[in-house]
Amino acid sequence: MIDFSKDPLTALQAKNEAQKLAFSPIVFHAARTLRDLGILTVLDNAQSQGLSATEISRQTNVSEYGVKVLLEMALSAHIVTWEKPNYVIANLGYFLLHDKMTRINLDFTADVCYAAMMHLTESIQKGVPAGLKELGNWANIYEGLSILPGKAKKSWFEFDHFYSDRAFPILLQTIFKDKPKRIFDIGGNTGRWSLQCVNYDSDVEMTIIDLPQQIEMAMKNVKAQGFADRIKGYPMNMLDKHLALPTGADIWWMSQFLDCFSPMEILSILQRVRNAMSKQAKLYILELFCDAQKYEAATLSLNATSLYFTCLANGNSRFYRSEDFLEIVEAAGFVVVKRSDDIGLGHTLLELQVN
Repeated sequence: MIDFSKDPLTALQAKNEAQKLAFSPIVFHAARTLRDLGILTVLDNAQSQGLSATEISRQTNVSEYGVKVLLEMALSAHIVTWEKPNYVIANLGYFLLHDKMTRINLDFTADVCYAAMMHLTESIQKGVPAGLKELGNWANIYEGLSILPGKAKKSWFEFDHFYSDRAFPILLQTIFKDKPKRIFDIGGNTGRWSLQCVNYDSDVEMTIIDLPQQIEMAMKNVKAQGFADRIKGYPMNMLDKHLALPTGADIWWMSQFLDCFSPMEILSILQRVRNAMSKQAKLYILELFCDAQKYEAATLSLNATSLYFTCLANGNSRFYRSEDFLEIVEAAGFVVVKRSDDIGLGHTLLELQVN
């Protein structure tokens, strides 16, 4: 748990950080360009010896002017160090180049969020995803996921899968401890969780409940892997209160699904699930809570992603504080049987039953 009760900065430190913040978009693009033009790669290969601007230019085919202006910014950002006449890659530069999580977060910000964030003020004022028009003409991003522009689509799915993929294998043993025969995967997206379940247990039957566009994408993946007989699609908009949910599942599963909705929408969804569940069934919710993280960088990442929800996803959702989320769970008529924090890269698993 990160302590945010005290200001960690002196007045001088705060003024210094304010300047970094003012120019942070420029630093961001400099870092991305250093990576994409191969400058960080040649410096990494040179190790502690480093390289001169002339040599970097020769190896990368980037002009010496371009090399110098980028690397002078990199010095201020502590991405490289300077040992005259050579630039040397620093720890930060190393992680920009080699750390998969950093690469995925950087690409998601650049390809999905960056242009859209210019519309953040409008999104906050109007409660709509005003930045979404930078990617396409949809009411929310979920309607357009299957047809996002090339780089944005690749970066969105890599971002989404990177975090859930670290949690899913850990959870299979928990979910299957009572040998469920039928699981409803609500918000199943590309079918990733359902496919892991049928590979883990040879008897379980899965039903993916999601928007028609998502079901179409998921079922293509399901058929490609030969599980069309055990994974079915149930297309529906969970926000449509007039549509009936299916019944008969032992387990209802939601992974990073409810953070896509406002508190009142979450309450409505949970109430409808409760009404469709049997008393013996269980609801598992896998979520990321900004107040349940071990590291400050994780909390920052979640809070930043919440602004993606604001500006691009639907204008009214976010990664919640656990205490706020659990109030909604209780109001919907559920009790928490068990809460498990710090799963994978910071997920929390809630095991719920009807109150």
